[in-house]
Amino acid sequence: MKFEEATEKLQKITQELEEGELPLEEALERFEEGMKLITLCEKKLEEVEKRIQILIKEKDQFKFKEWEEKKKD
Repeated sequence: MKFEEATEKLQKITQELEEGELPLEEALERFEEGMKLITLCEKKLEEVEKRIQILIKEKDQFKFKEWEEKKKD
């Protein structure tokens, strides 16, 4: 799922929850789905941030280097 699709779906879920007209079980399902979408969006934003950090300025020119994931100890 694309970031934009996830945020649109998250906005719809937020609106439904704010209206307060959903039965409790359905509201809980929407809330859980929203939390999954938030996690997905955060991961996508982290990926983009890492790719942006790769872009470095070198001798007044921007150069793109392949991103390599750093291993966590």
